[in-house]
Amino acid sequence: MGISLILNENNARVGFGVSVKIYTDDIEQAALNQLNAMAQLNFVYPHIAVMPDVHLGLGATVGSVIPTVGAIIPAAIGVDIGCGMHAVRLQLNASQLPDQLFSLRNALERVVPVGFNQHKNAKAPASTLDPLAKRLRLITDKHPALLRMLRQFEQTWRKQLGTLGGGNHFIELCLDEQNQVWVMLHSGSRGLGNVIGTYFIELAKRERQNRFGHVPDKDLMYFAEGSDSFNDYVEAVQWAQDYARENRREMMRLILKVLHERLPPFQLTKEAINCHHNYVTQEQHFGKEVWVTRKGAIRAGEGELGIIPGSMGARSYIVSGKGNPESFCSCSHGAGRKMSRTQAKQHFTTRDVEQQTQGVECRKDKGIIDEIPSAYKDIDQVMAHQSDLIDVVHTLRQVLCIKG
Repeated sequence: MGISLILNENNARVGFGVSVKIYTDDIEQAALNQLNAMAQLNFVYPHIAVMPDVHLGLGATVGSVIPTVGAIIPAAIGVDIGCGMHAVRLQLNASQLPDQLFSLRNALERVVPVGFNQHKNAKAPASTLDPLAKRLRLITDKHPALLRMLRQFEQTWRKQLGTLGGGNHFIELCLDEQNQVWVMLHSGSRGLGNVIGTYFIELAKRERQNRFGHVPDKDLMYFAEGSDSFNDYVEAVQWAQDYARENRREMMRLILKVLHERLPPFQLTKEAINCHHNYVTQEQHFGKEVWVTRKGAIRAGEGELGIIPGSMGARSYIVSGKGNPESFCSCSHGAGRKMSRTQAKQHFTTRDVEQQTQGVECRKDKGIIDEIPSAYKDIDQVMAHQSDLIDVVHTLRQVLCIKG
């Protein structure tokens, strides 16, 4: 059984904020303070659920599931709109991989730009790009200030489709418990999604809508349903979420092309997952139609497949949701950081990276120290705390990892 803490349970009964259900006992005080502030909002219904990979975030707590009625908080979703995972299983086993994976990693890095890099020309087909371009123009026509912010991305967003980005984004080859090969990747809506998120977060702060009373933190400023800004934000955030999903699809297409060229012939199995873990959507919970913001959480409806990656060098999991109503059919999106990037860089060395990523073909230089496994929570403990939310379908271990 998982464990959970309840914040504000008594206060909720007398009108001082909704309760917060936390699926772990491993949570920092700063994150608790953030959650307490969120719980004071009058449009949150009926409680907040917090996943076991919880940690302090910008705007809102990472690992939180925030159901709202009549309003959306742009900063709760943040700037990496639509960030998520994509995984497919190949009909290949470990014995069919090369003994040395260095050249395969190099080949993948040549076709999928990482960090701030992008394609020289758009790779995605016009059937993907043209509808996205049309929808984006409808959004920017209403918001000339957003268009000005997007000037440098007017052409580059097409070239960024099918690129990894930086930070904790990655591409991996993994093996499951039967030594079957998986491709798994993590990325979002790239520079364009960042600008869209930033623009609407600042717009919410400027407008300071007051339909629902006191807001305890400027990062919790909202758009009320029915307002022009609400409608425009929903349209823009949906665009960024769709772009993020297409970005992962395009990367996977490029990756599989390389693997078909360099590995024995293979087919894909029926198990293919492409899920957001940083997004907002409309769902039915506790008798109401609510806007569910998952900030570092994935949907885990009954029988629904999802991906919970561990840190670089740790196990990852393919899971099946249990549809737990108290979590709003959600589970964690990963291990969750226990150290900031700055703290990790100060605490660890490249030697530590080498030791903690033994057996994984990956970069082992100072540029990825902030992604060292010890900067993250123990993924097995995180999984133990959410046994009420998901069942494990496959356990994966990395053999190749590309970091942005």
